Formats: sequence, C-alpha cells, structure tokens
Amino acid sequence: MIKPKALIVDDDEMLATFFTAAFEDVGYDVQTVLDGQEALLYLAEHTPHVVVLDLQLPHVSGEELLKFIKSEDRFATTWVFATSIEGTRVGYLHETADIVLTKPVEYQQVVQLATRVQSA
Repeated sequence: MIKPKALIVDDDEMLATFFTAAFEDVGYDVQTVLDGQEALLYLAEHTPHVVVLDLQLPHVSGEELLKFIKSEDRFATTWVFATSIEGTRVGYLHETADIVLTKPVEYQQVVQLATRVQSA
C-alpha cells in the first residue's frame, strides 16, 4: 500500500517535529521543510495529500504558499491545514484553507484530523 504524502512547513523545528510525528503515527510519508522557499521547491516536484502550513515563514509567507497551492489544479485534492498563533487574524482563512489550527494544538487533535483526511 502506498502511503499518502504530507508536507509539514513550519520554521519552528519543535513544532515541525510535533506535526511530523502525528502524521507519521497515522501512516503518512512525511517531508518537513523549515521555510517557504523550501516548500515551493518541494511543491514544484510533488503533490502531497496534505500540507500543514505555518503562516509566518521566512522567505515566502504561508499566505503566499496557500495562494499558490489553491491556484494550481494539480493540488485540487490536497488538504491544507493552515496554522497560526494569531487566532483572530486567521479567521479569513476559513475561506481558503481546508482546516485552520490555532496554536497551541493538541497532539491527539492533529492525529484525529490526519486520520480523517487520510480516508477522505
């Protein structure tokens, strides 16, 4: 069985490891990058099932990455989990991101969401 791919994009290494572990526990093949430019390079070559996307990234913002993902037809079935510590600021993302997570996030919550979208 082929594992679904997840891309974790977060410049906080501890949070990137947290999200990576949650998705690996559910059975995803996970790639982790620490900035927006690395994410663009990865996305040029791959079409992941899920992207966990921090909004505040160096080099290319998460908001720019979200616009890129949503503008490309090949990502039509890619789930985007937008993450931010600024809950009130991200309200508008409910229109574009599939799931909006306000940090801090509980591990079990991420595992449940990853499981849910894996079967979708």
